Amino acid sequence: MRKVLLPSLIIIAASLLVMRIFYLQIIDDSFKLKSESNAIKKVYDYPERGYIYDRNGKLLVANQASYDIMVIPRDIKEDLNVTELCTLLNITKEDYEKKIAKAKVYSPRLPSVFLPQLNKSEFAAFQEKIRKFEGFYFQKRSLRDYEVDYGANIFGFITQVNEKLIAKNPYYNSGDLIGKQGVEESYEEVLRGIKGVKYIQKDKYNREIGSYKEGKYDTIAVAGEDINLTIDAELQKYGEELMINKRGGIVAIEPKSGEILALVTAPSYDPGILVGRQRSKNYTLLYHDSIAKPLYDRGLLAEYPPGSPFKILTGLVALQEGVINEQTTFMCHHGFSYGRGRFMKCHGFGPHQLHNGIYNSCNTYFAQAYMLTINKYANPGKAVDVWSDHVKSFGLGQFMGYDLPTGKKGNIPTSKTYKKIYPNGGWRSTTIVSNSIGQGEVLMTPIQLANMMATVANQGYYYTPHIIKKIEGKKIDPKFTTKHETTIDKKYFPPVISGLFDVYNLGTASRLRVEGIDICGKTGTAENYAKIGGKRVKLEDHSIFVAFAPKDNPKIAIAIMIENGGFGASIAGPIASLMIEKYLKKKITRNDLEIRVLNKSLAGQYAKLGGMNEASAIESTPKDSLMKAKMIKPQVEIKKTPLDTTKDN
Repeated sequence: MRKVLLPSLIIIAASLLVMRIFYLQIIDDSFKLKSESNAIKKVYDYPERGYIYDRNGKLLVANQASYDIMVIPRDIKEDLNVTELCTLLNITKEDYEKKIAKAKVYSPRLPSVFLPQLNKSEFAAFQEKIRKFEGFYFQKRSLRDYEVDYGANIFGFITQVNEKLIAKNPYYNSGDLIGKQGVEESYEEVLRGIKGVKYIQKDKYNREIGSYKEGKYDTIAVAGEDINLTIDAELQKYGEELMINKRGGIVAIEPKSGEILALVTAPSYDPGILVGRQRSKNYTLLYHDSIAKPLYDRGLLAEYPPGSPFKILTGLVALQEGVINEQTTFMCHHGFSYGRGRFMKCHGFGPHQLHNGIYNSCNTYFAQAYMLTINKYANPGKAVDVWSDHVKSFGLGQFMGYDLPTGKKGNIPTSKTYKKIYPNGGWRSTTIVSNSIGQGEVLMTPIQLANMMATVANQGYYYTPHIIKKIEGKKIDPKFTTKHETTIDKKYFPPVISGLFDVYNLGTASRLRVEGIDICGKTGTAENYAKIGGKRVKLEDHSIFVAFAPKDNPKIAIAIMIENGGFGASIAGPIASLMIEKYLKKKITRNDLEIRVLNKSLAGQYAKLGGMNEASAIESTPKDSLMKAKMIKPQVEIKKTPLDTTKDN
């Protein structure tokens, strides 16, 4: 048996090897294709990128024809008329030399982009004389054609791939385009389609003589898939108009689905400026604006102390832990003394229970509720971790898993946080009581605030926020339809919601009511400091507002953060009421609020950060073609209306 086994194995192995060689050399000549690459020219057929629509089918992003001038350095003739070529393409000889040098570094014999993204008129002159410039040819592409002048942070933009990406991903070649930021990046593989390729055979004189193997290896381009976003285009547009001459973010979510209805960052810019030959120049201007930061999505990236809206969670956790109930009463004397020389100010006075504690935004009430929660446990470290787990069950202190490529975790402190701050121990509930009112170590992004309100509106659950509604022919990721339950029992939400409803009826937002809509909300004001000239300077507080509506069967939850905006009810609150009415009624009846917001400029506040006066701040802002800095003037008489100066602590 052993004598037969070894010869048999040798015969079988030899047979397999011969069969493989026969297959490669006689049947499959794809390797021959690669070996003959010097005599074969690859021509790519780039597919049309998928269209982008809003939730209602409104076209937001389409495509337009464009042309790239390609070059193969080895094929350029010595007698090329460089001057004529540069004149046709409107470039200098120095530009020509740099581009050729870069192409040679990539590959002397492979095509690379010489001049990208010419429009039809720019291309026409070159097309007439292309035969005079051997080594150059054109390649048709499609560029984005933005149907709207808003939503830049949502869409992202298209740019050329870099060498690092080419090395990692074999799909891309030099000069290929790829989505960056926004949905263009998140859904790149869906939107880009699949490029086709044609193999053209060349003779010994480097002349094209036809398709290689009669097109046997050619492939057809497959167009990208169209997508529908969850965004309501009209609500997004309105939100960006309200935020002109302000900095901050607005995030609106549909509670029952987690669909993002609006994602506003301010200042913003027209997405159309990042298309065509001026894209690089315009992007550089936006990128280097380190003061306004128009490329910085404040709705997803900006981490702020949430202020008084966080009291909602303080109350819910205290109810869940059984340290308070609806009737628990704390006396407020314009503040709360919690230690020698330590006093937390409050505008409230008299007895406060959960209900009026919420609509009056009483610091004393929630500080004491928080301290009872921490003091319930003998070990403050364990207590903080219990509290932290409850709060994190609302999606806070972590990346939320939404389908956009950027974001921040915010911060919900744990016992580890305080072990680092106080390595020798000695900390207790009074040390960290500022967490109770959304200050201290607590940080949240606007999208986290909006999701928190969606969770309260749902009375204890949420769906991961997402911006994709439909992909043609495909299903969206199931994680966006998975329900997330909080650690708070459902029975504790109705009394809190009742208090939030009376914020609009009896409390700090009583002047912001909208006829016919029952809104539940919470004002907030977060202290704001910055280093100016090496000194820590107190600046105007951030204005915060969170809300959902209607009270029963909520359709929208929203969070607004206005940097240096002052009281929560002064700017952020009116914006919330206007956005809610716009979405639910499709029209505005609170014209007084609209006029106030549209004509409110915070340029003077922001000028302080740059050491400029208001006039120079406006002058130094990029032109309207780049950023939306121009004040919108309502076509009605502007009447002065008193601002709500009720300070919300």
